[in-house]
Amino acid sequence: MGLPDLIEIVPLPAPVKAEVTVPGSKSITNRALVLAALAHGTVTLEGALWSEDTQVMVECLHTLGFKVEVQPDPNEFCNRTITVEGKGGLIPKSGTVEKPLELFVGNAGTAARFLAALVCLGQGVYRLSGVPRMHERPQASLFEALRQLGYRIDSANNKLPAVIHSSGPKAGSCAVSVDESSQFASALILSGTIGQWQLQINGANHEELPYVEMTRQLVKTFPKNGGVFEIEPDASSGSYFWAADTAVAHWPQSGWQIDGEFPKLLPLPAEVSRESDLGDSIMTAIVLAPFLSAPVKFTELGRLRVQECERVVALRTELTKCGAKVIEEGDALTVYPSQLHGAEIETYNDHRMAMCFAVVGLRVPGIKLRNPSCVKKTFPNFFQKLAKDLGVTILDAHGKELGHEDLFAA
Repeated sequence: MGLPDLIEIVPLPAPVKAEVTVPGSKSITNRALVLAALAHGTVTLEGALWSEDTQVMVECLHTLGFKVEVQPDPNEFCNRTITVEGKGGLIPKSGTVEKPLELFVGNAGTAARFLAALVCLGQGVYRLSGVPRMHERPQASLFEALRQLGYRIDSANNKLPAVIHSSGPKAGSCAVSVDESSQFASALILSGTIGQWQLQINGANHEELPYVEMTRQLVKTFPKNGGVFEIEPDASSGSYFWAADTAVAHWPQSGWQIDGEFPKLLPLPAEVSRESDLGDSIMTAIVLAPFLSAPVKFTELGRLRVQECERVVALRTELTKCGAKVIEEGDALTVYPSQLHGAEIETYNDHRMAMCFAVVGLRVPGIKLRNPSCVKKTFPNFFQKLAKDLGVTILDAHGKELGHEDLFAA
């Protein structure tokens, strides 16, 4: 059946002491898929996330002519064991000026940015496009860096859709800004060894550097000549269960994911920065703040404005709808202790908005979520985990309790 268009979360009478598994890291999975395609030999990715974003990447690799096999993971329903036959930098398929090879990236920022650099290693013409929101998201710094390396990128506004004229690896240097997204630098690092690209990273947005460092560490440790690579659980996805006072099994210890720090920040301090403290899990922290005894200021949130939705405005709007006092000043939100009440929450087709307000619903009666199936982007079985592992009751718009099969985001 799948999730209905509107669901209601019934609060838990008390915190549940349990240990939950979460699917693999989206950030690591999509980086690993690119590195596997570039490897000199066959690479098996274990614990790989199987969600909308990673399926988009796999489908695009198929379209590019890579052999990719996907098998179930017995330990986690939304993970897969993915085997990729690397071609050592060769891109098997391409298009022509008259008929570019079409790559559809949905609203997956990692796929859009990583593939733009990857296809430059090919010989031919490619067209990248996505959903309307993806066509609004920034790409200019990456496109300009690729042009500096000698590749032709045709785009009316330096966003998607874009046509990329590839001409194979060519040694060169470029500069890229991380002011809007670290994914621009990560894209160039992932394909840069094969491309023989020298990269200078500019910009004052240091919040993104942990993701760049993740990419560097992956490139350094990845089995370039074939082998097995284990993908750790997604720390951002795990933050929702820590917020519900539930432990997460096999919590990442590598230090690659900045959101691995989330449990250490509980209870929240007076100020939390997306520049130095947390990544996407700062959204989880923001929705926890009304339940505290003192205000919390969340700073350096500008990056949230250009993701799946305008997340700063979305968080302020929906928390205010629930009765919270939230002040937006520049790229900061200050959230005050508040008595919350039920409300119908707009999720903006943003997986993290849906999961954040599900956490609110564990504490506040009457929280209803529109379009909950948007969690398929990174965590298709999120609501199944809430119901099975935490014992949460989830209702449809008519007040009927939803069963296990009804709670999967297809």
